Amino acid sequence: MEMNKFDVIIIGSGINSLTAASILSKAGKSVQVLEARSEIGGLASTNEFAPGFKCNVINDTIKWIDPRIMKKLDLESKGLELIQPDIVRSAIGNNGEQIDFYLDSNKTVESIAKYSKKDSEKWNEFTSYINKLTQFLEKIYELTPPALPNVGLKELLKMRSMFGPVRRHGTRGIVDLLRVAPMMMPELVDEWFENELLRSAISTAGIHHHSFGPYAAGTGYNLLHQHVHANGVFHNAYFIKGGTEKLALALKAQAESSGTDIRCAAKVVSINIDNSTCNGVTLESGDTLEAKQVISGLDPNNTFMNLIQPSHLSPNFQRQLKNIRYRGSIARVHFALSKLPKINNISKERMVTLFSISPSIEYLERASDGVKYGYAAKSPYIEFTIPSLINDDFSPTGKHVLSASVQYYPYQLRDNEWSDDLKNQLLKNVIQTIEEISPGFSSSIEGSSFLSPVDFENQFGLTQGNLNHGEMTLDQFMFMRPTISTSQYKTPIANLYLCGSGTHPGGGLHGANGYNAAQEVLKQ
Repeated sequence: MEMNKFDVIIIGSGINSLTAASILSKAGKSVQVLEARSEIGGLASTNEFAPGFKCNVINDTIKWIDPRIMKKLDLESKGLELIQPDIVRSAIGNNGEQIDFYLDSNKTVESIAKYSKKDSEKWNEFTSYINKLTQFLEKIYELTPPALPNVGLKELLKMRSMFGPVRRHGTRGIVDLLRVAPMMMPELVDEWFENELLRSAISTAGIHHHSFGPYAAGTGYNLLHQHVHANGVFHNAYFIKGGTEKLALALKAQAESSGTDIRCAAKVVSINIDNSTCNGVTLESGDTLEAKQVISGLDPNNTFMNLIQPSHLSPNFQRQLKNIRYRGSIARVHFALSKLPKINNISKERMVTLFSISPSIEYLERASDGVKYGYAAKSPYIEFTIPSLINDDFSPTGKHVLSASVQYYPYQLRDNEWSDDLKNQLLKNVIQTIEEISPGFSSSIEGSSFLSPVDFENQFGLTQGNLNHGEMTLDQFMFMRPTISTSQYKTPIANLYLCGSGTHPGGGLHGANGYNAAQEVLKQ
């Protein structure tokens, strides 16, 4: 291999980029990964945010990892340790109400029965129904979307893995999938449940990392996306021992063991194109690296609009790119605490879970109004964990970290802009909301960190701070993600590919995008 010349260059070192690097290097390709930041991981980063206190910057839990990756890359041998708590989520409502969602569905039934015997009797049927629908998505997610509009016999044969779910559930299963995916959350829960806290707790899955509220059509699809490979466990979630960065580090170790070279502080400023063919990249340092193929793990806007000269993109393709919706609306807040907070008199052992403050669907919808009208929600929807209960090194002895994901704090504000003053004001709203379920919480705060969508854009290169590289909606799904002409991981520019969350099957730290993209590169 010549210096500065590779089979494949991968831009970015997020989970999908590292997955693609591992697959390709195992296949014998010479692979160079380029990361603009000083450390790898992207959305799987773990950092110190106050002296002696660490946090998972963006994701405290992961919903699922593509089983193909776990099998092919054997990440457990590289140090990855997944922890699945007995209680996967605790939904907190008003006046001390709380429904716990367990790995054991029968325990969930008991928790629901405290508030509605009728609802508890329907729970196992409901989770079986959702699990049936996600089995169709699991097979779809392993596929490269078909090339439209010219779908021939070859493309149809590639989709034969769909026959498995069809055999198990019949065509009725497909009909149910097509019915549920476009639903809004109230439509779904109206068919099953009456208790408002349960209805709201279910609805939070439909708005996870979303800019829309529960009354938006298509939130049914987002709910199903969160439960792929959940095996019937509603609100399925895993913690990673040592912090979320350990997933990235396991992939890094696997990639490097196969020969991948990873460079940090190596910002790509240009994807080089000659005669509509990509042949390498140029770094901020001025170095030029050549490659037979280049894969971008960045979102579509950063890849095409920032790294490629407009003259290389057709007007029609530029229009498609500009039509991709991002609209980030998630903030992350981390608190350094002098002691473990008290929540509904829950024991320490039962606090190893993800909490959600979601008393009603109406509460969630009112919070989402902020995105519609350009203001930060005064009473936000909050999910939070206490990662120091799993990782002793996240805080000094006897102290703790509470990390929260907050919706809805939109990237684009009307008659205002993101500033330290605004973040301090919103921090008080978050503290007040948590204080209502954890009296005395504010008095234990020793330090904090507030990351807005603008911070995500500046620090991680996420367009408008969107954590999914584009909204998770049905019109940005499968063969329309990110655009019809790029949905097969290939782009209109020869030898240039995409592997980020902006591609099929969308957002999350599951790695399916990177796996699928690598398979397409290997076909060349």
